[in-house]
Amino acid sequence: MTALSLCTPAVATPQTDALQVPSGFHVSMVSDHVPGARELARGARGTIFAGSRGPGRVYAITGVDGGGPVVVRTIARGLTLPVGVAYHDGDLYVSDTQRIVVLRDIENHLDKPPKPETVADNLPYRMGDHSWKFIAFGPDNRLYVPIGAPCNICDVGHDFGRIISMAPDGTDRRDVAFGIRNTVGFTWQPGSGTMWFTDNGRDNMGDDVPSDELNRLDTPGQSFGYPYCHQGNVPDPEFGRQHACSEFTPPALLLGAHVAALGLRFYEGTEFPAAYHGNLIIAEHGSWNRSQLAGYQVVNVAFGADGKPKAPQVLVGGFRQGQHAWGRPADVLPLPDGSVLISDDLSGALYRLSYGGTSPTP
Repeated sequence: MTALSLCTPAVATPQTDALQVPSGFHVSMVSDHVPGARELARGARGTIFAGSRGPGRVYAITGVDGGGPVVVRTIARGLTLPVGVAYHDGDLYVSDTQRIVVLRDIENHLDKPPKPETVADNLPYRMGDHSWKFIAFGPDNRLYVPIGAPCNICDVGHDFGRIISMAPDGTDRRDVAFGIRNTVGFTWQPGSGTMWFTDNGRDNMGDDVPSDELNRLDTPGQSFGYPYCHQGNVPDPEFGRQHACSEFTPPALLLGAHVAALGLRFYEGTEFPAAYHGNLIIAEHGSWNRSQLAGYQVVNVAFGADGKPKAPQVLVGGFRQGQHAWGRPADVLPLPDGSVLISDDLSGALYRLSYGGTSPTP
């Protein structure tokens, strides 16, 4: 697929021929001109929007649906860690570390984008880790925003380590969940509307503890343990004496230590085999502080008859060979044709996962 770029090309080189998928699946390059690509969102006309972290840019990618050559445009720059993008009623919402901005009527102004307008200011901020924000609109038409912990491990009460929601104009802020170290991905289950989110475990407790988590929110206001308890059953060595693990909501599923689980979406398409319908697809960004690398893959999580998630299975591997990684999946986005986009912020690329062949067993 031809890609035209209206932004600086990525420095790293993707290796699509190294990617490994189950029988019948295929991975193709959409564009390798999206430096630092993180969260993905789709506009009403099929424009794909991508946030970034280091580059401070927001991108609009057209032609992904096959209606022409793929063109990558930079539609905002100079923002601070604009990881999150969310499309709503014609407008594109973008996260900054301390505010949410919006680009109005964006698909009508891709070549001359409007100036970002602040809709929510003064978000809790403290210099440190986890100030970037994955954002999304829920089925209730409210914008959900994480407030990550400003540290590896610290007790910051309810000011940080939580998810909040707000009206599209930034008013009526409400607390949604607490005890969350760093969620960089959440989504809602079709039918039930239940919110699911990933959470990255703390560092400096060894290679194998604690695990990253897949969590399910059943009641607003639930607390998931940080900083007192990790993975549902491991008291923190510094803060664990203050509260027992039994006081908190345990994870729905353990994803593995330091895999850095980020963006996730439910698969509702019909292109993949029926066994994948209703499953969660999760991007694992990969470890940075483990003696043997972990993650660097996209996984599939199926659900049992009891509604509980099963152990993750690799859907796209090969972003690393041994101790060398050339790609880091950051988000996944199912498309109307049943394929799935994958962003890779290390190689600055977007890939398409598609299916055509004999049905594999997930």
